[in-house]
Amino acid sequence: MLGILGGTFDPIHFGHLRPALEVQQALGLEEVRLIPLRDPPHRNRPQTTDTQRLSMLQAAIKGLPGFRIDRQELERKGKSYTVETLRALRKEVGGKPICLLMGSDAFGQFHTWHKPGEILQLAHLIVMQRPGDSISPATDNIVESAEPLTTTAGGYILFQPVTQLDISSTSIRALIRNNLSPRYLLPDEVLAFIQTQKLYQ
Repeated sequence: MLGILGGTFDPIHFGHLRPALEVQQALGLEEVRLIPLRDPPHRNRPQTTDTQRLSMLQAAIKGLPGFRIDRQELERKGKSYTVETLRALRKEVGGKPICLLMGSDAFGQFHTWHKPGEILQLAHLIVMQRPGDSISPATDNIVESAEPLTTTAGGYILFQPVTQLDISSTSIRALIRNNLSPRYLLPDEVLAFIQTQKLYQ
């Protein structure tokens, strides 16, 4: 199975990486692709350049087995719609199951995404559920284990418990802007790049 996690990653931090790693291990994902967004529909465009974000991603996943970067949304013009990315991936991987990783907050807004019905046809949704999250959607697509995901290309929703890490890129940028250290919220290699490039100041 292929896992994908999209985001602005501006910057990438442990709140992205640790849950994705836990899902990879729990579901036995062969690969997790981090997909940086060029122009996200639901938020402002990233403050840093595509090249800078790619450098931070590369630093963050260096030596992490099964993790790689997928640049397709950076190379595509217009808004970064998940459904278009999934269409391209489906052509690439055929009938292999695709697992779209998202947080509970994103899942709560999933109905507002561009063509959510098609997204669910193209991929399974893996909702990374932190302790205290309470979502009880009325749908028949929910499964209790990863086993059904392995037999179909998409269509199921799995709530996967992950470690609670209340970290956001916004808070990291605010710390840096206020001359405070964000150390231990993100990989040291990423922080070193931020400091060298004088980002978010």
